Amino acid sequence: MNDEVETKPKSGRKPLTLRRTDKGAVKQSFSHGRTKTVVVETKRRRILGVKKAGDAATTAPENTEKQQAPKLAGAPVTESASVADEKKQGAVLRTLSEDEKHARVAALTQARKDGEVRRKREEAEREDRDAREAEERARLEVERKRLAEEEKQRADSIETRQRAEEEASVALAQEELKKSHGAFKSEPRVNVTPSDPVAQPDADNPLASLGGRLKTRRKTETDRRETKSKDEPRRRTGKLTVVNALDDDERQRSLASVRRARERDKQARQSGEQQKIVREVIIPETITVQELAQRMSMRAVDLIRELMKEGQMVNANTILDADTAELVVGDLGHTVKRVAEADIEEGLFDGIDSDDDMSPRPPVVTIMGHVDHGKTSLLDALRQTDVVAGEAGGITQHIGAYQVDLGDDRKVTFLDTPGHAAFTQMRARGAEVTDIVILVVAADDSIMPQTVEAISHAKAAGVPIIVAINKCDKPNADPNKVRTDLLQHEIQVESLGGDVQDVEVSALKKTNLDALLEAIILQSELLELKANPNRLAEGSVVESRLDKGRGPVATFLVQRGNLKRGDILVVGGEWGKVRALTDYKGQKVTEAGPAFPVEVLGLNGAPEPGDQFVVVDSESRAREIAEFRLRKRREKAVAKSSGTSLEQMMTQLQDAEIKELPIVIKGDVQGSVEAIVSSLDRLSTDEVRVRILHTGVGGISESDVILAAASAAPVIGFNVRANKQARDEAERNNVEIRYYSVIYHLIDDIKGVLSGMLEPELRETFLGNAEILEVFNITKLGKVAGCRVTEGQVRRGAKVRLIRDDTVIHEGELSQLKRFKEDVNDVPVGQECGMSFANYEDLKAGDVIECFSVETIERTL
Repeated sequence: MNDEVETKPKSGRKPLTLRRTDKGAVKQSFSHGRTKTVVVETKRRRILGVKKAGDAATTAPENTEKQQAPKLAGAPVTESASVADEKKQGAVLRTLSEDEKHARVAALTQARKDGEVRRKREEAEREDRDAREAEERARLEVERKRLAEEEKQRADSIETRQRAEEEASVALAQEELKKSHGAFKSEPRVNVTPSDPVAQPDADNPLASLGGRLKTRRKTETDRRETKSKDEPRRRTGKLTVVNALDDDERQRSLASVRRARERDKQARQSGEQQKIVREVIIPETITVQELAQRMSMRAVDLIRELMKEGQMVNANTILDADTAELVVGDLGHTVKRVAEADIEEGLFDGIDSDDDMSPRPPVVTIMGHVDHGKTSLLDALRQTDVVAGEAGGITQHIGAYQVDLGDDRKVTFLDTPGHAAFTQMRARGAEVTDIVILVVAADDSIMPQTVEAISHAKAAGVPIIVAINKCDKPNADPNKVRTDLLQHEIQVESLGGDVQDVEVSALKKTNLDALLEAIILQSELLELKANPNRLAEGSVVESRLDKGRGPVATFLVQRGNLKRGDILVVGGEWGKVRALTDYKGQKVTEAGPAFPVEVLGLNGAPEPGDQFVVVDSESRAREIAEFRLRKRREKAVAKSSGTSLEQMMTQLQDAEIKELPIVIKGDVQGSVEAIVSSLDRLSTDEVRVRILHTGVGGISESDVILAAASAAPVIGFNVRANKQARDEAERNNVEIRYYSVIYHLIDDIKGVLSGMLEPELRETFLGNAEILEVFNITKLGKVAGCRVTEGQVRRGAKVRLIRDDTVIHEGELSQLKRFKEDVNDVPVGQECGMSFANYEDLKAGDVIECFSVETIERTL
């Protein structure tokens, strides 16, 4: 604090001052002679940094002398003396420790290093920036010189053309003068050239009549440029300062001028007549405006303008149909080539094999018939195996493909189809890919519903039928009844004068199996079955599933060609490369010929049973075909669910009133899942139906449970199980997982659930009629009707209708029923009683009260 602080007075009053009076005190003076003394604490300023060595050396002796002075005087050093010294010297701040000193020195050193690194980096960036600017200036200089050279060439060409025109005009003028004035041999001639100076008109000179046409040509722009400056000034380099700008007398062309000139040249080229290029534009079924403009090599804005002229308000993403696009392309002068998206499959299954390439192939025999008539047992007897023992419930639920070797290089391929009613589509697929159908009919059951269905499938496929009458070893077997019943379905066996072979066999006793094989071989020889093995393989999918260790596995039946390992094939919406081939015995094979059933590994997904597979030449083509088929399948599903027509809207409103049972279905093979879905669809009625959220092949996963939890649906597993993650997720979300191995158990359970969702049926039972004789108005009770029961009886709590003039005017409940002031439960015919209605009092004499009961009856599907 200063010893004295004075302020300039604003008025005649004395200023406020601070005067030091005593040591460590400040005296304040106020107006009107008032003063005040304030004690001031004085502190030393802290000095940051390390003292120099010299300072430390000079202060050290002083401190030593002060410490030794009392000792030399013989006076003891006391605490009061040290305190007095401190008061005289003032308060001393705490000195820095050695660690703090080292830390501060290190911080200062690091700061200096960081500053040096930052400075070097900024210098490098500045040098880099200067280099880029110099490179940009050099590029602009080259561009300027190029433009100047082009301008000079253009001017030279213009000058040459003008000179040629002038020479031609002079020559023409001379010819005209020769014709009009004759020869001028005696007179002096004047040679006029474009480079001569201006000729003075002369009476003797006959060329003077041409006027200014023979004047010297005007100075061209090239001459003016050459006379202006031969050495073009270089562009200014370096930093632009005021001195440089004032000293630069030569004006040079700017970048903006260069850009303007370039833009003028571009507009001149666009405005000039250009030769129109006619292109061949490929138009698919649908195309966007942007893509159509690209195919015509024009801007989308110009195409939109053309469409707007035609009255169509579109944008770049608008989808045009093929007809509209064809009209637009034709108006713009291009040629049109219409293609369909389905052309991608063109030539996929083409190719007719010549007779020279054909070779005999084994027959494909499908065994069909009613459930439990012994189809699989008969096939086991032919193959010497026992497949039926491994089937759940003793019924076949998968379609199986096998091959039996009969010796003498003769083989037969068998397809075993399920006989249950749910597997209709499996039987239909088996009839489509087969050559011969063996119709198995039990001798004790005769013709059954699935037998009739199998006959229909065989007739639709146009394949011959061999009737195998099974279970002939039973006591109640009647083969003749089977033959007679077959006549009702237009099947006449050979024993009855027809052309259909029939064989009586017993799969259990294995009797007469040789006769059945001989009938198959005879029928195949009549068909003369041949195929070309030396071509790309084609065939059908018999079955498919998702194996946990091997991925998608599909059973193929090769129809022609030779399927090998490494072949790239496409099947339905899936494609893949054949990684392994396995026969029906589980042994690996390298190739599969015609009529050979084989399991294929390597597909990217499980295909649908019944899909056709074909080998293609490249992966790109296979992927393209598969994506096209999947896209078409999605579009069909979206079109089915999102309709805007009135009929579809009414259908959606009706569907909103139907109760639905959502479920998720996972099965072991695709065919079983397909059979389950078709069976559940047949359970649907106008009131309840099953809504399939998701179907798939393979075990139940966590995603299946999450999907089911979102819709409060159960998960159905057919011959599959859920993994641990799926089970834990099901416990957390209370999702029910049901496992089935027999299809009719599954169908019965779902049928029971749907039956419980049906509204119960209300059945009405007539009890009796009563006529109102008089109406009484009773306090606190309202109106009470005095009635006589004319028919049946009246019960308390029953439903009643009030009928007036044969018209029902009210329907409710009977609240009170009394006889002689006593409550009774019922009143028989011929007696009188008092009745009152609940919440209704509009009663009149002569009305009829009808009493009835309503019974609730549960409904079933």
